[in-house]
Formats: sequence, C-alpha cells, structure tokens
Amino acid sequence: MPDGPFDPQAAGPGGPLEDGALDTLFAAFPRHHRILIAVSGGPDSIALLHLAARWRAGRADGPQLIAATVDHGLRAEAAREAEAVGAFASNIGVPHHILVWRGSKPAHGIQEAAREARYGLLADAAREAGATALALAHTRDDQAETVLFRLARGSGFSGLSGMRGDAARHGLALLRPFLDTPKARLVATLEAAGVSFVRDPSNNDLRFARPRLRAMAQALAGEGLDARRLAVLARRIARADQALEAATDAAEAAIRRLGAEGRPDTVCLDARAFAALPDEIALRLLGRAIHQVGTEGPVELAKLEALFEALKAAAPAPSAPFRRTLAGALVSLGREALHVSAAPPRRESGPIAPNSPVVGPVVLGKKGPRS
Repeated sequence: MPDGPFDPQAAGPGGPLEDGALDTLFAAFPRHHRILIAVSGGPDSIALLHLAARWRAGRADGPQLIAATVDHGLRAEAAREAEAVGAFASNIGVPHHILVWRGSKPAHGIQEAAREARYGLLADAAREAGATALALAHTRDDQAETVLFRLARGSGFSGLSGMRGDAARHGLALLRPFLDTPKARLVATLEAAGVSFVRDPSNNDLRFARPRLRAMAQALAGEGLDARRLAVLARRIARADQALEAATDAAEAAIRRLGAEGRPDTVCLDARAFAALPDEIALRLLGRAIHQVGTEGPVELAKLEALFEALKAAAPAPSAPFRRTLAGALVSLGREALHVSAAPPRRESGPIAPNSPVVGPVVLGKKGPRS
C-alpha cells in the first residue's frame, strides 16, 4: 500500500520542478486574497518566491503576493543579503519589505529567540499588509530534522507529527507548500532557471542542534532512516494524533460535569468514568483541563505523565484527599469527581505550611503536553 496519494511534484527527487506541478504545490494559495512570503535569501525561500510568482503569473486571478526578509542583525552580511532579495523580488514584480530585529540579543538560545522574533516580525508585517496567510519554505528535509529534533527532546505524539502544511499562528494561516518536496529539487529548479541564492553559514554551525542533526543525515539515510521515511512517519503519527484528539473530544463531552460551584474556571470530570478511559485519552483530557485553567503556562509532558500516574494510583476511590498542583492548576480527586481549578498563589519562599492541602511537591510546567 502506498504511503500517500501520488504527488506529481514528488516524483524524481533530484530534478527541477516543472510548471505542471505548481497548481498542486500552491493549491492552498487561492483561499487567500493576499499572502506574505517569508524569504531569507537561501535556496528554499528563494525557490518559494520564484515559483509562487511563476504560478501567479500563469493565472488570470489569484492572491496578491508580498515578500519579506528578516534581518536578525546577527551577521554583517545579512543586510546586504536582504537587499539582494529585494532586488530579486522587484525584478519579478513582487513587493518586498525588510524587517529588522532590533534590541539586545540573548547570550543563550539565540536560534530559538531569533525564530520567535522572526515569526513576530513577519506576523506584524502580514497584518499591516492585510495578508491572511504567511508562506514558509520548509522542505521535506526540514520536516525530517524537526521529527528528529523533537524526538531527542522527548516530544509526544503531537510533536512527532512534525510541521503541518496548513497550520495557524498569530492569527495567520501558515502555508508550507514544499513540506513533501526534497531540498535538492528546489536547488535544481533554481540552477535550471539561473536564479542565484545565498547559504547561511549558521546552518552548518555545529554549536547548534539542527546542524548537528543535519550532519548525521547521510549516516542515518544509509541505515534507511532518510528524510522521506521520516516525513512518512510524521504523516502517520499526525493521522493517529488526529484520531486520538477526536476520541478525547468524545470523552470530554461524555464525562465532563458542571462544577458544583458553577465556576467557569473549574473543570469537573466524573471520577469513575475518567479512571475507565484508555490512558492516552485520559492523559490528554487531563492536559486540556490544566491548560484551560492553569496560570503558569504550558505543562511539560513528563510532569503531566507523573501527575497522571499518581492519579491512577489514587483512583477510583482515594483513601485520602488527593490534591496536587501543576502549571498553576490545582487537581483534586474525590470519590465522585475530578476537579481541576486555578491553584492558589504560591508562596515566594519557605516550606509548604502544615495545613496546606497540597500533598507532594509543587511542579511547574514549561512545555505543553503537545510540544
């Protein structure tokens, strides 16, 4: 059985993309009136701009395309490269904006901080331009790196499903038309068209995790773990994750109660029905409840799992009141109901008071259960 529907642009992993593949690649674009294309100047994003403009030029109607380049201020060459992107965009009739990341830069986690800053600047520019979508040039190779990166960091199913071809962020649709396209095909396409591009040296800087994973790619491919198979794995996990989310929706509708206090900041679940759920569904339902009422940000998956195991040990009829806090939420289990509500403010310092209802350590979340 094939891994997915036949995609004409996916055939022939090394050859240039032809015009006949463009309608398939950009099938989601006509849903939007105006689209901002993120262009760094590297081969992937230059190919996105080049091909999207070529696709739009061959249509009687379609979205208006706008390009933007973020200058992170981290390399001396960045400003010149952004100007070169602007010149290329002008030559093919696409308006272009340079967005500069100003202010101090962190000493640690610079790539993560730059990524967040980049999305913020692009989102602001898109809204200012009246765009409803942001087009990104992530390729099959990027998808494979994302799966490996998240696997190394202990992500759950949702994280291992990788990037989606049509997601949303900052109120914008995120369009990734190249998510099943090998990077080699984009490079071949630009070379065939005589379009130049730049290579960011930080992409090969082994101080960072993704370049280290990239350096392992050839060895992994030699064992059969190539980008294509990792992308297929991501699609299969995404399919399973979608089914699990639907099952969690159904479980929530079936066992959620109105809290006795009628408070909107409290989630109340039937305790016996919760205990009878499959573990994965119950874990997701618990994570949803904590996310809904917690006050300290997303919860780390490992900590959510530890809390869930403690709940399982206490259910369905705890011999003593069960109360734990996680990510700013108070989880309490009685004989009839499981309550999740906003936790009382934590003490700044000192031990837990003897009369505190909290049993066990206070744990704080850092990442969401679906990271």
